[in-house]
Amino acid sequence: MIVGCGGDEDTTSQIGKRTNIDTTFVDPTDNDTEETEMIPERTYFIGTLTGHTRSVYGVAFSPDGSKLVSGSYDLTLRLWDTSNGTLIRVFSGHTGIVRNVVFSPDGNTIASSSFDGTARLWDTNNGTNTVTFTEHIGWVANVAFSPDGSTLASGGWDNTIRLWNASDGTEIRTFTGQTDPARSVAFSPDGNTLACGSYDNNIRLWNLKFGHRIHTLTGHTDTVNSVAFSPDSRFLASGSSDMTVRLWNASGGTHFRTLKGHTSYIIMIAFSPDGRTVAAASWDDTIRLWKVSDGTPIRTIRDHTNAVNCVAFSPDGRSLASGSFDNTVRMWDMTK
Repeated sequence: MIVGCGGDEDTTSQIGKRTNIDTTFVDPTDNDTEETEMIPERTYFIGTLTGHTRSVYGVAFSPDGSKLVSGSYDLTLRLWDTSNGTLIRVFSGHTGIVRNVVFSPDGNTIASSSFDGTARLWDTNNGTNTVTFTEHIGWVANVAFSPDGSTLASGGWDNTIRLWNASDGTEIRTFTGQTDPARSVAFSPDGNTLACGSYDNNIRLWNLKFGHRIHTLTGHTDTVNSVAFSPDSRFLASGSSDMTVRLWNASGGTHFRTLKGHTSYIIMIAFSPDGRTVAAASWDDTIRLWKVSDGTPIRTIRDHTNAVNCVAFSPDGRSLASGSFDNTVRMWDMTK
């Protein structure tokens, strides 16, 4: 089904049109898993959301899965209806690349980070920019909501991670000690820990109650572009420009597996809602998925026509969304 988004926007979507594409399944060889054999399988491409005029850098599903927000080099956020792919609204206000987007746990607020040096909060229901955070010096790479939605974390070019009261925008705490810009931030689902990936190739874990650093995780040989906790808070995944995903025990900070196969920078990673799968978006134009339990590669999605910047699972785990330098958001059926 091809659905027009309406209005004056030159936007169309093909959500609902399912097209078979080739993917791959590979058996693991050891804990440092990489592709060694190509075995064809089938998956279903759900559709494409078009309308952004420049690269898409961030995607996120609403907590109920009914909406998807995307952020772009074209300086806008776009909100989509996931049932039919129609455009709900465009959020404008940023004056630089929109680098990351995320929903609050209640779905009523969207946070965005930008190369214009700000993080912003938006009312999901009417598109109003409710709060603008301007205290970072230089661009803001990443934002994340705490599990209860009361706190927003932001990481920036000024080598700091800042915590904000999400209701009124007041600053709660600043984490310092980064030797390079903070590239990615993530709260553990239990609310106890904040992870930060950095341009210095390391990951730092912070105790949120007392504000001290718990661990510094080393092993990546290039920028850590993305960090994500498993839903049970036991594991941390990190994606790097060194083309690998690393899996860590979050409590002890020990590395237990390296996932290989990508041939260019890994820009974003995501755990599935059941914690069994990790997905990675890469500038090699692909998305790869692995089993967390043993590192088995599950599939490689190769349908984007340019570098893939972001990836997100729907809350029920049945769909996957991705954004790319090809200016599109694409959605995939994970049940096939």
